[in-house]
Amino acid sequence: MKNIVKILAIALIMVAGVQHTTAQSLSQDSDRPEVIAKKKVADISAKLDINDSQQRALFRYYTSYEMKYKKNIAGKDLNQPKVAAEKKEYLDDLKTNVKKTLNDEQYKTWLGMLKE
Repeated sequence: MKNIVKILAIALIMVAGVQHTTAQSLSQDSDRPEVIAKKKVADISAKLDINDSQQRALFRYYTSYEMKYKKNIAGKDLNQPKVAAEKKEYLDDLKTNVKKTLNDEQYKTWLGMLKE
């Protein structure tokens, strides 16, 4: 009888531990640059008529942008000149790359989405 109680207690602890670990990994995944980039590209795809190669290119650009942003800007004071300059540089780089990928009409619509 004691063995059954011990086994049930251990099983309960293990199940609770697995659920806690799974919940942590899900919350961490939403902060990853790839996940953020995928969401943004999906939103752009829904509003603009872009093809697969454009989606892949935008995903690469947004992933790069999000990684740079998270590494160098996130959590810092945006009023500091150095941080503001880096943010502008990263955004200008993103705009340049997106302009190469989209046609003029798509790019204008994308700029409007960016300001929202």
